[in-house]
Amino acid sequence: MRMRDVPARDRPRERLLARGAEALSDRELLALLLGAGVPGQDAVELAGRLITRHGGLYELSRLPAHELAAGLAGVGPAKAARVAAAFQLGRRAAPPSREARQRIGGSADLAAAVVPLLRGLRHERVVVVICDGAGTVLRTTVLTEGASDRSLLPVRDVLALVLAAGGASFGVAHNHPTGRTDPSEADRRTTTRLAAGAAAVGLHFLDHVVVTDGGWRHVPTD
Repeated sequence: MRMRDVPARDRPRERLLARGAEALSDRELLALLLGAGVPGQDAVELAGRLITRHGGLYELSRLPAHELAAGLAGVGPAKAARVAAAFQLGRRAAPPSREARQRIGGSADLAAAVVPLLRGLRHERVVVVICDGAGTVLRTTVLTEGASDRSLLPVRDVLALVLAAGGASFGVAHNHPTGRTDPSEADRRTTTRLAAGAAAVGLHFLDHVVVTDGGWRHVPTD
């Protein structure tokens, strides 16, 4: 049955408003973000094709907007941007109370703070968490974006960022899109340099962690 033939009360938007988002299928939720279909294909059908084309909702959530907008008629830049923005909001969502006064007391706290910014990516990203002397988070910043097989973690830039923000301590994290949490030799060397650099300028280095979609791991010094 085409969407135009479905009674108004049974359409995705009306059902969501009446029964909650949980009542909708994946493709119906995605259809609401797309907003409209193409001639001969309604938004729900287009959403279903988009999910199938990329191997499922999870794989779709990992795509950058420019890839979403490529290769499927009816999904242009505007629709792709809405979809990518919705997935990113979902990753970042957290209780306000935790965000307001989050404190980093160890590796697990650092990992929890950066997971929303690192999971679900297909390239490496470096995140810096800047804290005060008590470990309270002052700022969480994406420092660099890397390629699919390497991150860019310039130690000098990390230290400059922390000092400019008035931080007293900091932690660093990056993701491994491969899914392997094992730190590389380069990761270990970077940890050693971060610790030494922090000590040289009077900062407290909290930790360096690797995050994957399935977990995280502390990066020891070289």
